[in-house]
Amino acid sequence: MFTGLIQSLGTIVEVVSQPPGKRLVVRPDGPIGTVHVGDSVAVNGCCLTVVETVGDRWAFEAGPETLSRTNLGELVEGSVVNLERSLAVGDPLGGHFVTGHIDGVGTVARRYDDRDWTTMWFRCPPDLALQMASKGSIAVDGVSLTLVDVEPEQFSVALIPHTLRITTLGRRQTGDRVNLETDLLAKYVQSPRPKT
Repeated sequence: MFTGLIQSLGTIVEVVSQPPGKRLVVRPDGPIGTVHVGDSVAVNGCCLTVVETVGDRWAFEAGPETLSRTNLGELVEGSVVNLERSLAVGDPLGGHFVTGHIDGVGTVARRYDDRDWTTMWFRCPPDLALQMASKGSIAVDGVSLTLVDVEPEQFSVALIPHTLRITTLGRRQTGDRVNLETDLLAKYVQSPRPKT
């Protein structure tokens, strides 16, 4: 479980083909705390298991399902990603509950920059838009955000200068693909009930 509050950016230092998957090696760009083999880390919002640590580098294995349903398959050496360690008992809760299970991939439709602030619109699958509501929560590349406007196939968020500076969202441009995870409670509310 995560909160969607990014703890550090990270740089992909190596991508190794391991058919049918890939091994991703990440170097955090800032302090994020101790990480051990077996720990869960959200990489662009996608929960991955640490399979090796060497110095300041962590290795993850991403299978074909993960690579096809997220933007992790597009990562190359030098790509910058959002990183968050999983919650531990007693950690402060901010953001919102994020599982690290990506629901789909969206695309940056447009961005409006106003000095250091940005409003960003994302295209999304219609079934995901049904799980969104204005002033509700969404995780975009693992970043906990508040929805502003929600339409049948797109939504907007308002990004403050701090978020733009400490996450990859400040670098996102029209056409970029992002990982989306809708609010956990919205999924349960929308899920069909068994007939009795």
